[in-house]
Amino acid sequence: MTDTPDLPTGTPVEPASVVAAPAGVTVVDHPLVQHKLTLMREHDTSTASFRRLLREISLLLAYEVTRTLPMTTKRISTPIQEMDAPTIEGKKLALISILRAGNGLMDGILDLIPAARVGFVGLYRDPETLQPVQYYFKVPQHLEDRTCIVVDPMLATGNSSAAAVDLLKEAGAKDIRFLCLLAAPEGIARMQEAHPDVAIVTAAIDSHLNDHGYIVPGLGDAGDRMFGTK
Repeated sequence: MTDTPDLPTGTPVEPASVVAAPAGVTVVDHPLVQHKLTLMREHDTSTASFRRLLREISLLLAYEVTRTLPMTTKRISTPIQEMDAPTIEGKKLALISILRAGNGLMDGILDLIPAARVGFVGLYRDPETLQPVQYYFKVPQHLEDRTCIVVDPMLATGNSSAAAVDLLKEAGAKDIRFLCLLAAPEGIARMQEAHPDVAIVTAAIDSHLNDHGYIVPGLGDAGDRMFGTK
């Protein structure tokens, strides 16, 4: 009798993140995630390709951010016999998009979890103060009974993200997770200072923010690249 072989390992490469992940932050370093992220970072990637890649990578990130959802069992009948089968417990998830770029991540996750409830937080960053300004807020009812996944491709200064979580907590949310494509150390620190109870899932942690509040090396403005605007 032979042992079952292990899956082959790939060639070691540089870590996905420039900065090590602190406690409370999960970096999804799966090869497919990192490959697609590299394509998204490239300056010459077209708007159509960027949008498609963002949708694809969101499916892979969603797997990680939903890993610890509470489970229960229910009685079902298969074609063979009855069984107690695992199922997600509680009310349906609430996906909360920080407009506008958050929609790119949310659309992909909805392909995976089509029954999720959806909410929107409209915030823009003042170019002078880098502080968030609210212009829209519409979320599902009974947030206190739902797991809320806040989505925004970039966790840069963290000001908008922290403000969005403030609004959700005021609306009753208790179980909140934050999903992004890229994070800067400054944004992580801001979020964890304001909301240490919110877990963060990201594809990579980059080096720092530049003087304009952009993540370095980053991928530019995710909203502009997704919608073809400047």
